Amino acid sequence: MAITTIGLMALLGCFTGFLAGLLGIGGGMIITPFLIMLIPSSLIPHDHIVHVAIATSLATIAFTSLSSVRAHHKRGAVLWNVVASVAPGILIGAVLGAQIAGWLSAFCISIVFAVFVGFSAIKMFMNKSPRPDRNLPGTIGKFFMGIAIGVLSALVGAGGGFISVPLMVWCNVKMQNAVATSAAFGFPIALFGTIGYIISGWNVQDLPPWPIDLGYICIPALFAVAIPSVLLAPVGAKIAHSIDTKPLKKVFACLLFFVCIYMLRQAYLAM
Repeated sequence: MAITTIGLMALLGCFTGFLAGLLGIGGGMIITPFLIMLIPSSLIPHDHIVHVAIATSLATIAFTSLSSVRAHHKRGAVLWNVVASVAPGILIGAVLGAQIAGWLSAFCISIVFAVFVGFSAIKMFMNKSPRPDRNLPGTIGKFFMGIAIGVLSALVGAGGGFISVPLMVWCNVKMQNAVATSAAFGFPIALFGTIGYIISGWNVQDLPPWPIDLGYICIPALFAVAIPSVLLAPVGAKIAHSIDTKPLKKVFACLLFFVCIYMLRQAYLAM
């Protein structure tokens, strides 16, 4: 892999790590499309590039989320009782989502990714205030909420913040607590989703052997993105507790619209 490519991946890691701490998102919605652009076709065949990008994105989130949640925990912002109720469902959903992704074509995965990126962008723009009497569901409801978050996150290679942050804010959880708790969701999503992608990609033909590839995980891209993202996540978390993140969310929503268009283009090319 060229030095220039590694440098661009490192910049991508800096940007997504900062966003992970700032907005409670794993950064996968940004990492995945850029990895599709940056991973050389000589390394990964075109038929597998979307799966590899999503799987590698999830693997980087496993590192980023730990760094982010540690910074938020120091400020007492993580709702650990909510994490404990939602996490079991997330574990099941993440493994299931990775297996489903292994069965789907690059076209289908690209469409799913584009739909949820577009949906997340619209929700960020709308920013509606929730009804004051609305609360998070009970224990059973949180379990099934975790399954949904895990499946969708594994399918698109994201940390779950694009679902969990708007959902918690909709249930009257304070923005800072929603961001911090979403960061805590990111690790089990990423860890078990990554395991699922390793299993589903283990016997896939045409993928490079270890140490370049582990299932669908591209090892050089993983470390090029993960190391700087871990360093920048605490910086984003610190800023998240001192500024109003609403304007930044709208800027990020604009970026997501462009990502949505790019993934629709990828779906068209995969037809």
